[in-house]
Amino acid sequence: MPKQTVRDLDVKGKKVLVRVDFNVPQTKDGAVADDRRIRSALPTLKDVLDRGGSLILVSHLGRPTGEPAADAPFKLDTVAAKLQELIGRPVEKADDTVGPSAKKLAADLKPGGILVLENVRFNKGEKKGDPAFAKELASLADAYVNDAFGTCHRDEASMVAVPEQFPAEKRAIGFLVEKELKILDTLLKNPKSPYVAVMGGAKVSDKILVMETLLKSVDKLLVGGAMTYTFLKAQGHGIGKSRVEADKLDVARNLLDSAGGKIVLPVDHLIADKPEAGAQTKVVDGPEIPDGWFGMDIGPKTIELYAQIILEAGTVVWNGPMGMFEVEAFAKGTKAVALALAESPGVTAVGGGESAEAVEKFGYADKVSHVSTGGGAFLESLEGKQFNSLKVIPDR
Repeated sequence: MPKQTVRDLDVKGKKVLVRVDFNVPQTKDGAVADDRRIRSALPTLKDVLDRGGSLILVSHLGRPTGEPAADAPFKLDTVAAKLQELIGRPVEKADDTVGPSAKKLAADLKPGGILVLENVRFNKGEKKGDPAFAKELASLADAYVNDAFGTCHRDEASMVAVPEQFPAEKRAIGFLVEKELKILDTLLKNPKSPYVAVMGGAKVSDKILVMETLLKSVDKLLVGGAMTYTFLKAQGHGIGKSRVEADKLDVARNLLDSAGGKIVLPVDHLIADKPEAGAQTKVVDGPEIPDGWFGMDIGPKTIELYAQIILEAGTVVWNGPMGMFEVEAFAKGTKAVALALAESPGVTAVGGGESAEAVEKFGYADKVSHVSTGGGAFLESLEGKQFNSLKVIPDR
């Protein structure tokens, strides 16, 4: 069922606590390196402001330890500054989440105002889902909106216990979460055929459940990335010095045996004498990787094969790069998959994480149907999991 959204809330003159996902990549000096997640929240934030409400924003950033000196890089000052730049309005930043600074600034907040609270994970009660902490946080506002899809699979206080403090009619999801749920509904319930999944990345173990689920509905599942070599070794092929999950060979065999021919493995490979920039590289046909060499990317024949399958698909979901795309010499496969999705006439969904970074890097983010802001949440949704953070939001 569709969830109650921010458009259903009466926000005029109200303070709206919005759980956003501003867990953005940072440069070494603490600046925001990629503002995509902040930009993705703007439609929800502008809607509240345009209708006469004010915003109290709560987010985590990184994985703070509880040690003030070590946690300094995880303060949200640079994030608040970037938001101010993007939204074109003044943004205030509290020095705490539920302490004196937050309470005073929240109490003084006028319609049209924006307040960013300090990193919610600086409070131990957040990870524990502590009701007392949740009550304090909820007391700052009149209504609650969840627009943090990337954290929806977590049962942290700001995701579950905080919305529970508000009456049902004052809980909602934002436009970003609504968009994510709509594309997932398409992928899970009504994908246009042919339905193609592209799975890459380092580990089979990270993708076992989602691959098992997808194999029930997709027509083809294209494999790339380092997980390729676990599948190849499971088939008895030589993989040189390529990365392999030796304890997952039986899992790979079982997936191949149960797939009914749906799994498509690379037909050639770009290999290197070392897994780093400046390495000597060459292309090898077939499944065998020579001794002493590393498989680093799919080869040109595989690129052509995968691109053709994607271009003929009615629906495509992609999660995980085809190679070490951070290094230019090993980026061709990932870039080609991103381009094929951009040119596909079908519904194309990019499942967060490194795949989202790749389409952004190569300039194709605006040319695909949807780029998820939540890698882990997106994968767990594809596995069919239900999230408590969404169960607490009323259906329409």
